[in-house]
Amino acid sequence: MHKNPLTPFALALVCAMPLAAAGADTGLKLKGQSALIPVPPDSKEKTPVFVDADQIRGHTDKETEAEGDARLRRRGQAIFADWLRYDKPEDEVTAAGNVRIEQRGDVVEGPRLKLNLETERGFMESPRYYLYEQNARGTAERLLFEGHNLYRAQNADYTTCEAPNNDWFIRARDLLIDKDRDVGTARDASVLFMGKPIFYSPYLSFSLHQQRKSGFLTPSFSSTGKSGAELAVPYYWNIAPNRDATFTPRFIAKRGVLVNTELRYLEPDLFGEARLEVLPNDRVRGGIDRHALFLRHQHNLPYGWFGLLNIQKVSDDTYFTDLTTQVAFTSQTVLPREGTLARGGTWWTDGTWGLSMLVQRWQTLQTDPLVPITPPHSRLPQLILTASRQNVLAADFDFTGNYVDFSHPTLVRGKRVVAYPSLSLPLQTSYAYVTPKLGLHVTRYALDPSSTALRDQTRTLPIFTTEGGLIFERDTAFTGQRFVQTLEPKIYYVYIPFREQSQLPNFESGLQDINFATIYSENQFGGNDRINDANQVTLGVTSRFINPNDGAEHLRLGVAQRYYFKPQQVTLPGVPARTSTSSDLLATVSGTVLRNWVAEGGWQYNTDFSRTQRLSGGVRYQPQPGQVLNLGYRYTRDVLKQVDISTQWPLRNQWTGLARWNYSIRDNKVLEALAGLEYNAGCWAFRVVGHRVTTATQEAVTSIFLQLELNGVSRIGSNPFDALRENIAGYVRQDPRPARSHDPFFIPVR
Repeated sequence: MHKNPLTPFALALVCAMPLAAAGADTGLKLKGQSALIPVPPDSKEKTPVFVDADQIRGHTDKETEAEGDARLRRRGQAIFADWLRYDKPEDEVTAAGNVRIEQRGDVVEGPRLKLNLETERGFMESPRYYLYEQNARGTAERLLFEGHNLYRAQNADYTTCEAPNNDWFIRARDLLIDKDRDVGTARDASVLFMGKPIFYSPYLSFSLHQQRKSGFLTPSFSSTGKSGAELAVPYYWNIAPNRDATFTPRFIAKRGVLVNTELRYLEPDLFGEARLEVLPNDRVRGGIDRHALFLRHQHNLPYGWFGLLNIQKVSDDTYFTDLTTQVAFTSQTVLPREGTLARGGTWWTDGTWGLSMLVQRWQTLQTDPLVPITPPHSRLPQLILTASRQNVLAADFDFTGNYVDFSHPTLVRGKRVVAYPSLSLPLQTSYAYVTPKLGLHVTRYALDPSSTALRDQTRTLPIFTTEGGLIFERDTAFTGQRFVQTLEPKIYYVYIPFREQSQLPNFESGLQDINFATIYSENQFGGNDRINDANQVTLGVTSRFINPNDGAEHLRLGVAQRYYFKPQQVTLPGVPARTSTSSDLLATVSGTVLRNWVAEGGWQYNTDFSRTQRLSGGVRYQPQPGQVLNLGYRYTRDVLKQVDISTQWPLRNQWTGLARWNYSIRDNKVLEALAGLEYNAGCWAFRVVGHRVTTATQEAVTSIFLQLELNGVSRIGSNPFDALRENIAGYVRQDPRPARSHDPFFIPVR
């Protein structure tokens, strides 16, 4: 080999361009100048390669050898070493002594490297590696470069803990990192936590970014008083980007094996999810088979139609109270089985209409023998037509109509048709508005004579309302901030003549709670079977504090009361008529009352007896995400009196306290309680949560959640997040995510 010793810091450029002209110089340029090694004319165009070192020698079209602070660079890649050799025909680098390769943010260090730059295939002995996107690092006996963004480590360790923290890591005989597919695969793998193995698997697959991928998910463990210890081993099947399924055998110590299958799908014209749970031979319930089915589906059909399905079914009344601890499930008493077909459109160019058809049945769960539930009527079917159009004879036209066939095994059955057209005349200026409205409500009943002695009837009621108000504004300051404060008095008048309705069936009507949503309404009854007689006016005033910069509402205050000019005549069966000349007084407040303090409260005060009928209030103090304190109180005269306290609060040394206490003062018992601790170490987190919920008058379920989360790999144990989100308003999940290190690894994992 021809050798040319160079001065320190000499530079060589291995250029992938063809020669500019025949007879060009093919030797290395000396004395610290750039050295050009051109490519033979028949070579394909390649990315330029730069080499510099204290000493460089070699032949332009064959090899370049660099020694002493050697560095090879090309676009997106750099290799450092005490000595390296670049073989140009093979496009291959061999390096030794303090080797370091940097590519696409990843860093690998070791004593020896061999790498083909074109194929990105090669190996490094005894490496230490750092993966930038995953913020992960590790060591191995040997690291194989197997192509673009593809690494295979032998006898390797892997962790997302920031150096020098080695609280947890995966130790595997073979570790494959496929960054393009976002998948890590470990064979003969153990998870070590605090130096102790806590999990072993012959095959372990995980997402590098917690993205969707097929494979077994981390098993979860839990325990309840009714079912004992539980172990769930879910398998996730990533069928396609728009479809997936999860199969979860759930081993319940006292009962047996419950298998949960869940399918989700998303297509251009349809989407939904289906879940089937099966528990054969429940030992606690005497060997009966138990199951549950849930289906939600939406389908876009031709010509603007769309369909909906919502089917929920369980095998028995106590399925939820026996097999789940989530209040959202245990509080369910009726399960719908319904299908809807609907379409909307336009008419007369600027009018709109909508048509929907519903078939609806119910499954009623008698979960508490002390509180029996009357099943609601089925609708077989229900048709609803709505239409509206502005500027009809200088007024706005609205129409609501429906047809329902009510079915029930023991109560009155029959068909009902409702038609309610109306005209309203909105008159408005920048500071005032008034909207008179006149409508005609027509109802026709055709009843099944085998279910009732009531006869077929028609009810016709004219309805007149007028709504008006003023809007005043002023600039003001509150809690040290500038606001626009509004004062908005409002009046709402309703006149409906009396029609005898005691001989009409009641399929769906009930008395609406009086609140700020219902006090400005025509009918105090929900549904269409009872229309109140009315000669009444509602007076109210609202004040809002609005940020002048972005228009966001900061705080709202309101008060309202309804006044009756005649006694009530239309009532519900078994409910006495109103005797007062006014409704209860309502007051409300919601919004930010002080910095980091949000309040929401409502007060219902009976002015006839000078006493509070209802009171609800809550305040939330949240100076930052993950730090929240909620205080709540609810009171209904002769019905309930409850206090509710919940918090997620940082303690010290990375510990966070979690708690909720919902207590019934009237019943002198805890309705729901939760207590837990969370430790966030940066690259891992540990949570322990105890939860107790009352599921019936004399029954309660206690659960314990234990979870270890290893950042970027998996969660081991039982999932407490649903319980935490339901019980602590404002709860923020604290993900273990360490900051990126400036010196990513230089303390080995081993």
